[in-house]
Amino acid sequence: MGRIRVWRQEEAGGLVAEVRALLLAGGIVALPTETFYALAVYPFEEEALGRLFTLKARSPEKPVLVLVGAPEMLSQVAATVPPAGARLLARFWPGPLTLILPARPGLPSGLTGGTGTIGVRQPRQSVTCRLVASLGFPVTGTSANRSGRPSLLDAQEVAQEFGPGVDLILDAGPCPGGLPSTIVDVTGAPPRLVRAGAVPLARLTEVIPEIVHS
Repeated sequence: MGRIRVWRQEEAGGLVAEVRALLLAGGIVALPTETFYALAVYPFEEEALGRLFTLKARSPEKPVLVLVGAPEMLSQVAATVPPAGARLLARFWPGPLTLILPARPGLPSGLTGGTGTIGVRQPRQSVTCRLVASLGFPVTGTSANRSGRPSLLDAQEVAQEFGPGVDLILDAGPCPGGLPSTIVDVTGAPPRLVRAGAVPLARLTEVIPEIVHS
């Protein structure tokens, strides 16, 4: 089973160093978010992304969202932040809102799925948000489940589902579950609701009334 590390504030520095070393070596770390557990790998290495796809039994053609610890980290993965995106992140980050942004040139194709765009969010789960900020680089935030299976809520579920396929599982208490993150594409005009989720459309329209949805 995957190794579980319980979050303790007094051990935070050592844990950040351990997670950084694992990720830079191509490892997979399970992190709690404000919805479900997520699987984190270093997003700039195709080999790490390939291992992630294999673990999840996921098609490599599907893009992978990333988590940032602060909006200032966006420049590592996004070429620009359109005005609608800036307004949304100012209102809803940290929180369960994923923005699809123009991808920075040179990102691995396994990250973007060849779309030229990148999905990004800043999680509201305080431990994970602080961890990613301390790492200094974004991490993948795809849900911790095998394709077609339910998303997972606590560390033991992740350990049972993936066994040694996950190198480390951060236990900061169970995730609350509920709806997944809302996804909004702000790469074009008008912005488009891609997936309804934890941030309702009515709240989005307060910030970007021009948003469209199908």
